[in-house]
Formats: sequence, C-alpha cells, structure tokens
Amino acid sequence: MQAVFLDKGTFSDNVDLPAPTGVTDYITYDDTPRALIIERCQNADIIITNKVQISAEVIANLPKLKLIQLTATGMNNVDQEACAAHNVTLYNVAGYAVKSVPEHTFMLMLNAMRAGLHYHNKVIDGTWVENGNFCLLDIPLIDLEDKTLGIIGIGTIGKRVTDIARAFGMTVLWAEHQGRTPRNDDYTAFDEVLACADVISLHCPLNDATKHLINKDTLAKMTKKPLLINVARGGIVDSQALTDAIHSEQILGYGSDVFEQEPIAEDDPLLSLGEHPRVIFSPHNAWGSKSAQETLWKMLSKQVSDFINQAQ
Repeated sequence: MQAVFLDKGTFSDNVDLPAPTGVTDYITYDDTPRALIIERCQNADIIITNKVQISAEVIANLPKLKLIQLTATGMNNVDQEACAAHNVTLYNVAGYAVKSVPEHTFMLMLNAMRAGLHYHNKVIDGTWVENGNFCLLDIPLIDLEDKTLGIIGIGTIGKRVTDIARAFGMTVLWAEHQGRTPRNDDYTAFDEVLACADVISLHCPLNDATKHLINKDTLAKMTKKPLLINVARGGIVDSQALTDAIHSEQILGYGSDVFEQEPIAEDDPLLSLGEHPRVIFSPHNAWGSKSAQETLWKMLSKQVSDFINQAQ
C-alpha cells in the first residue's frame, strides 16, 4: 500500500519516522500546499498528516484512498462527513503527550509568575549591570504554593496537571462545563472557578461550546486577576478581549502555546503583548517533546499496520 505523509516537517528532524509495517510505498513531504494535495495523493491508499486541511473535495477526488491517519488528537482539519460518505477510515492518535503538555504548562506558568523572560533579558541587555545591585527585583516574583489553580478541561492532561500542581502546594479546582451544575464533589461551578482562581489553565477541546469561551464577559468574572494559561486551542480565547484585559490589568498575564491562526497572524492583537513581563508564547510545540514524538509514531505505526492487516 502507498502511504503519503503530507507534512513530515511538523516533526523534529532528529526523530525517526519510518514507514509503518505493511506500507510498501512511503512518500514524505515536509509540507503540502492545498493546491497539491490531490496531485500528490492520487495513488495513495493512506494519507498521513498532522494539520493539512483535508476537504470533502479532496476526499472525493482520491478514489484509491482508504485511510486518513492523523498524527494528532484533534480531527477538525478533516471533513469527517466526507470520510463516511466515501468509506474512508479516519484515525487520530491520543495520549502520546501526557508528559510533554503538562510539563510545558508549568514552564509557561512559572515563567509568567516569576517574569522569567523579563529577567533573562535584563541580564543580557546590561540592565542588571547598570543597576549595580547583586539582585534585580523590579517585577515581583510570585510563588505557586498556596495559590488556587482552576482547570478547564479534565481529561488525562488536566488530571496530570492537577497532580503536578498539588506537588507545588496549590489548591486545584476542576471547572464544570459552563452553565451546568457540578456533576459531583470533584467539580466546582464554572463561574466560581473563574472568581476563585489565581491561575486558570485551559485543557478543553475546541468546539461550538468552547469557541471564545474566554471572552469579555468571562474575563470580567475573574475577580482575582489570574494568570491564564492556554495549551488547548487558540480559538478558545477571544484574542482581542484577552489583550484588552491584560493592557487594562484586568488579569495578571497570559501564557499560550496556541493561537487562532497558526502560524500566528501578523495582525493578531496578542503580538502587542510581546514585551509584557508576564506574557510568554510558544509556537504550538507543547505536545512535541522528543519522547512524545517517538511515542506518537509508535502508536500511529501500530494503527496503520493493524488497518492494513485487516484490509488484506
């Protein structure tokens, strides 16, 4: 079977991505523009992709296609109705970043709370030398211990973040879905979490219910002026409302690995926060520790091989 990997360049160069067992013709591209998808996949039985948009038109024009295998958990870049209509199987991969994403969450959190990038720059640009003191403390350092962390999205990653937070001595609140009564004593009403948390961390999927979940109205309910962390999806946060809230000191800061458009749009208002001491961004790589990438590829390879065995 022929497998075409459309965007191998989304993985690190030092991670080996061999053809899954059963694939006899393995073609890889670092990236694939939308206009070239059909041409490159005309003979493909299997498409492997991370974030390339696979539309209904693409699927309809690939009669040999049997499987679309995503190298990610989210599947909103593929037209799932078209897959069903054309008898194309769609697989994703889940659970590969249960170490990488939580650790990245705390990298963002600690950097923002302790103004890590701000102080790094003050060492490099000569400000510390000019100041003359043995230490520089122009931005307060904030400890995590005794702070309240509100988590929105209680899956495997949210639960791992909970464990790490408790090790730091934080109190953790799990937010119930917006507008719902808490299902049990483990959960706290959504609005109460917004009001009580010193840090709010987003780990929920992007869907109709969570699109711009963090907006002007919900930001106004964050009475403790928390730090917000987003390692979920960029569209969960209204970028303009969030930017306005930081400029007006309505919230403390923002650490984000994800954005509404990726790579980030040149006119994204979040870019105006680049010099803020409690803002830190990363380019959607929280998932991508070397071990997480290797784990993902092992899981993916088994799925593809099992599919091929079942198809024969």
